Amino acid sequence: MSKSIKLAILGLGTVGTGVINLISDNLDELKRRSGRDIIITEVGTRRQRDDIDPDITQNSDLMAIAASDNVDIVIEVIGGTTLAKDIILHAIKNGKHVVTANKALLAEHGNEIFALAEANNVHVAYEAAVAGGIPIIKVMREALAANKVDWLAGIINGTGNFIMTEMRDKGRPFAEVLAEAQELGYAEADPTFDVEGIDAAHKLALLASIAFGIPLQFDQVYCEGITDITLQDVNYAEELGYRIKHVGFAVRRDGNANSDGTDQTHSDSAGIELRVHPTLIPQNTLLANVNGVKNAVLVNSHPLGQTLYYGDGAGAGATASAVMADVMDLVRVLGSEADSSHSETNHGHHVPHLGFIPDQLSDTPILRAEQMITGYYLRVHAYDNPGVLADITRILSDAGINIDAILQKPAHKLGQVPVIILTLPVVESQMNLAIEKIEKLEATTGKVIRIRLDELA
Repeated sequence: MSKSIKLAILGLGTVGTGVINLISDNLDELKRRSGRDIIITEVGTRRQRDDIDPDITQNSDLMAIAASDNVDIVIEVIGGTTLAKDIILHAIKNGKHVVTANKALLAEHGNEIFALAEANNVHVAYEAAVAGGIPIIKVMREALAANKVDWLAGIINGTGNFIMTEMRDKGRPFAEVLAEAQELGYAEADPTFDVEGIDAAHKLALLASIAFGIPLQFDQVYCEGITDITLQDVNYAEELGYRIKHVGFAVRRDGNANSDGTDQTHSDSAGIELRVHPTLIPQNTLLANVNGVKNAVLVNSHPLGQTLYYGDGAGAGATASAVMADVMDLVRVLGSEADSSHSETNHGHHVPHLGFIPDQLSDTPILRAEQMITGYYLRVHAYDNPGVLADITRILSDAGINIDAILQKPAHKLGQVPVIILTLPVVESQMNLAIEKIEKLEATTGKVIRIRLDELA
């Protein structure tokens, strides 16, 4: 009889309960696919639950569960970066494999956690940490293992995407849509992680490490939220053939070309761009049509080209599905180890945590914000005086910035005219200098509104 695989679930919130339900509903299917009985032996919960199978031990001492002889795989779904970190490190030191949905923990402490797992010959799996039910981690580490990733772009926070979709489709202001997102449970009472891009930055750090074989560097991700996006800019973008989405980008720069393929004479910076911010993307692209709370990741790699991965980025079912996909992988590893006395040899067949052999991770630099290259949407308010538009375009030209389109709207209060300008890709530092000069013109008023633009080509 094959050895049963024993699971511990730490945390019985939405995801933990979803995992229990999935195992109960699909138990026969899981056994047919793995060849093993998969049973939950312990759950970590602060209060006793009457709806849990009485054969499952309920315990509030999570550290004890992480070291229990009655557990093979620890599933961590409590969240946070303090207690969760201590529990996972404790489990690893006690020879337990770990499955986690904790993107913040891995983005900030993953290098330490993965190194300890390697040293203790165990695995830490984290499919559920990025984009919920979309198997993007498996795709990046396995299906695209023979490809060189040039860039990826992801809508990887459902709350932000819901807000931007409602603003565009229904003409509702940001604050009103955010309040509804909180009522629906899409956003927390404190929505900072979602609307300021921190949640997406955690996920982007993980994706970028797998894409480019670099250590996790969450602190190097440029992060900008959507709180300042107005209906005015959403509508102007639509008029110009674009949609504003909150997008995470990881881009490999070789220092020789702009993002549009033209010669790069204004910068020789080579490295990786890691950035999360509002972005204008063409209306006719697949990514622009990812709406509501859905997530999607677009990957451009060689030789495959562009591929898009789309689905539910959160929720009990989607996240539990990703958690159990990891469990199934680990069950197969444990099965092969049980059938062999050479467990270290079998360990070598498992996909490395970040998709690259640990001692082969690259020290490729992360580019600073001022080195990033994107196109731009600029909204300038100016008095309707002769020569104003010529002054603005001259400043951009002198800075080596090529204009792609200009939209001048009718004058409104006090004779001010909104001028909308789209530019071709340019180094951020050059755009900063140009905006500074535009804002000093006597005929312009207020700050220049800027939103980055990417053609996804």
